[in-house]
Amino acid sequence: MSYLALARKYRPRRFGEVSTQEHVSQTLRHAVAGGRVGHAYLFCGPRGVGKTTLARVLAMSLNCPDRTPEGEPCGVCRDCSHIWAGHTSLDVVEIDAASNRGVDDARELRERAMYAPSEEDRYKVYILDEAHMLTREAWNALLKILEEPPPRVIFVFATTEPRKIRQSASPILSRCQRFDFRRIGATDIMKRLDEVLGAEGIDADPEALRAIARKANGGMRDGLSLLDQVLALSDESVSMDSVVRVLGVVDEQRYLDLFDIVIERRHGAVFEFVEELIDEGHDLVEFYYGLAEKLRLLLRMSLDASSAAGDLNEDLRDDFAGRAAAFAPGDLVRMLAMASSLEADGSLRRTGRPRVLIEMLLLRMSYLDRTVELQEIIQALGGTPPREAAPAARAPLQAAGSDAPGNRIASPDASAGARSGARASTSSTDRPVASADTTEALDAVWNAVLRDRERVGLELSFHLRGSGRLTETDRGLSLVVAAGPASEHLRDAAARRALLEALALHSGRESAEISIEIDEGDRSGGDGAADGKAGPPGSPAGRVTRDSVRESRLNELVKRAPQLERAVVELDLELVD
Repeated sequence: MSYLALARKYRPRRFGEVSTQEHVSQTLRHAVAGGRVGHAYLFCGPRGVGKTTLARVLAMSLNCPDRTPEGEPCGVCRDCSHIWAGHTSLDVVEIDAASNRGVDDARELRERAMYAPSEEDRYKVYILDEAHMLTREAWNALLKILEEPPPRVIFVFATTEPRKIRQSASPILSRCQRFDFRRIGATDIMKRLDEVLGAEGIDADPEALRAIARKANGGMRDGLSLLDQVLALSDESVSMDSVVRVLGVVDEQRYLDLFDIVIERRHGAVFEFVEELIDEGHDLVEFYYGLAEKLRLLLRMSLDASSAAGDLNEDLRDDFAGRAAAFAPGDLVRMLAMASSLEADGSLRRTGRPRVLIEMLLLRMSYLDRTVELQEIIQALGGTPPREAAPAARAPLQAAGSDAPGNRIASPDASAGARSGARASTSSTDRPVASADTTEALDAVWNAVLRDRERVGLELSFHLRGSGRLTETDRGLSLVVAAGPASEHLRDAAARRALLEALALHSGRESAEISIEIDEGDRSGGDGAADGKAGPPGSPAGRVTRDSVRESRLNELVKRAPQLERAVVELDLELVD
């Protein structure tokens, strides 16, 4: 006798034996048991997930003399055996629409469907596989009989591409009950493979079955066909070694070795690693798909170790958990994005020599900068000043206030006693122009003004950071703004008034004591401005200092990367090196 493939030998004979498609099988079984079977069905889904099988089981159930009250066929009677095996039957006809796709074939089918079933209690079932291959004219020829079918005649259309039917024959969809079949999970495929091997009396390594199930990519028929290939090499047992040899699957240990290379930043070892894969006969495209799967696995374990426990053998679980702990989740996300982009842009499919693409991908991963938490950066730079520093530092300025008239805008956290003490302090004529305490207080006030997004705004605050200079004079506070983007903003009366309000609020001074001036020295060439630019706050205009160089460099970086401006303003960053 000729050998019967496992995919055919262990094809389900009942609704309950079809894996993963319970939403379809249970609906059809209840329809048969309750006498509510439709006249046309459209089965959509990937290949090898049970579309044709369920169509045959439905035909068996409708014509089985020993059908159970629940709607299950017996699967062993003469009628069931003929239908299950796809043999010729008077009442159940399978048609390959790929080779019978013309209008003449559709007309012949329509004429045959007009004849009654062979017996009174039977149904005529027409199963059209690859239905999307039918031409528009063929669908039009079937449209009338689908709209008004003869009694006890049922059509089942199976397709992997329902969108083509929608494009060529959209009226058909409204005349059929549509069922969408799902891909079968690796766990369900493993379970079925184990059942088949148990029935065959063959032992199997669970890790080998897991590799076959992943290779099947959601198709039960593909999984059974791959198992047939492995058994052809060694029919005594299914081992991981035989799976690797027959299917070209890359061993899990090879991915662990690769992650060690990336963790230790051994860039040159990438070329040796790829060379070994080629010498071992592995398909680099197959390795790439496995790499994407392992990166996804590491990311899941990094976020929640228990969620990925079922995807690994117990012997390898700790090894992968250790590699996952060596990466930050952000690193794994970027590595997975790199791997995904290689397939998304189509370069992997277009090339006949994927070696260079794989090597470049692995090198980019090994050179990948590690993700560092923002809090770690802030702490490494010396930490952030406490939020209470600005109000506390305003005390020297408030003590140096005057009795000049005007509407004072006081800080919300300033007490009435502090405000009265400011008015009772020394007069403006004997106020010190510069001291260590005054300079520190001015810096605190200026930083508070720059952080006041409600009044100053994000854009003006950024430009003032490099061009504003707050000083203490014998008449009060003076803000000198160098000519540039900030001065252009301040030509608007509303912006100028808002900045004045912020200065009064955070300094505890009255508006009349504060002046805002535009320094035009860089435009007129005065004050020895050799390069035509004003210096940063606290430095004479035109003098090149370390701070001015940093400010200039920071402004250049912001021009090249505008998104950096918001980070500089929000996080109060400055260029260190």
